[in-house]
Amino acid sequence: MTQTATFDVIVLGLGPGGEELAGQLATAGWSVLGVDPALVGGECPYFGCIPSKMILRGAEVLAEARRVDALAGHAEVAPDFTPVADRIRDEATDDWDDRVAVERLEGKGATFVRGAGRLSGRDEQGRFVVAAGERTFTGRRVVVATGTAPAIPPIDGLAELRASSDGTDALVWTNREVVKARTAPSSLVVLGGGAIGCELAQGFARFGSRVTVVEAAPRILGPEEPEASVTIAEVFAREGIEVRQGVGVRRVSAGGDGVELTLADGSTVTGAKLLVSAGRRPNLAELGLDTIGLDTVGLDGSARSLEVDEHLQVQHDGAPVADVYALGDITGRGAFTHVAVWQARVLLAHLLGQPSQFGGYHGLAWVTFTDPEVGRVGLSEQQARERGLNVRVGSEPMPANSRGWIHGPGNDGFVKLVADADRGVLVGATVVAPNGGEILGLLTVAVHAEVPVHTLATMHYAFPTMHRAVLDAVRALG
Repeated sequence: MTQTATFDVIVLGLGPGGEELAGQLATAGWSVLGVDPALVGGECPYFGCIPSKMILRGAEVLAEARRVDALAGHAEVAPDFTPVADRIRDEATDDWDDRVAVERLEGKGATFVRGAGRLSGRDEQGRFVVAAGERTFTGRRVVVATGTAPAIPPIDGLAELRASSDGTDALVWTNREVVKARTAPSSLVVLGGGAIGCELAQGFARFGSRVTVVEAAPRILGPEEPEASVTIAEVFAREGIEVRQGVGVRRVSAGGDGVELTLADGSTVTGAKLLVSAGRRPNLAELGLDTIGLDTVGLDGSARSLEVDEHLQVQHDGAPVADVYALGDITGRGAFTHVAVWQARVLLAHLLGQPSQFGGYHGLAWVTFTDPEVGRVGLSEQQARERGLNVRVGSEPMPANSRGWIHGPGNDGFVKLVADADRGVLVGATVVAPNGGEILGLLTVAVHAEVPVHTLATMHYAFPTMHRAVLDAVRALG
């Protein structure tokens, strides 16, 4: 292998967080090497957040058009997935070409190498040795930001069926194939009722696909409040989406419309395509972490995450590992783009000796972009009780809110607040509502900044707005 120059920092993985950090450090005058075998920018712009939300935006327009008869006259709706497919290719992904992102990064002064980076210990000066392709590099610091990939659960026949073909013609899709579809499939089975599965299930159902969601856990959207799961399941039933909860899958095979799933109860479901949305696996196993003294053995033979402190420095056996940092999905703090970018800015400030940007994770917020949206910040009611807090709960149905009532069809949802009565502050909140993620902003500030409940009760809330349901939920705290 050919040895090349030493860098101030080597960033392994250029998803949203890694790209942000590498670009900002290069702008600050550091010598930076960014290494990634895939597209610069990562999952979010090419296979995740952006293209999936383009699908959902189109689906939302179709749903609103179907409500015209109840609210404003008459409309006939003929779904066509082509505009969505074109937007994803032309506006979001440049047909999955990252040339612009690479040029943006290099324009800031960073060096980019496309390849699978692997650590090979430290040299005699204590610098990290990283191999990428036929070249090796050394760096004074290393940042691991390699993210996650779609998990394929160990179900009989699933791996073999997935390997039998590839691309959009394959019978088995993950989020990476589904966003490349040119047309909506005639039928779709979604394996996994988490955020991604529920979003895409509803999106394709509104484009005319017959959709079945299979979730082994007792309910879809398991991490959310039970009331959120119930609401979305009711909406799905109304929209013709079949939801099979609390039943696992024994076997997957070709058959029926294309794919046949045999469930644990002996029943079968079929679809033209199977979308596997059953979680993510960390991209850590092949990094050579053991060469720098990090234990990489987890339940599945690889590390599930890297423990980090408030400066994003990797910890091992309770002590920091010198000059090794991590950010993004692999830190186990939430597989969200906004977390990775926030962590990148925290680490940037630390490396540059600037005031800390770390604000903790107690106010972590996220949104599932179903219709209605499910927005969440902080603790659920169950989590708060498990921590031994003196919990008070207040809730307000969205149809009871004046703007929600005016909205009419599509106004499903609620605002639920979880308060620590001893401290008089909110520790969590959930909003299920049209554009619920936007309403969540108010509650994210409240949880993060520990705004007293009394202050929330004495604020002015514009009328008539959906966010005014927060006031009614505050009053219901008692």
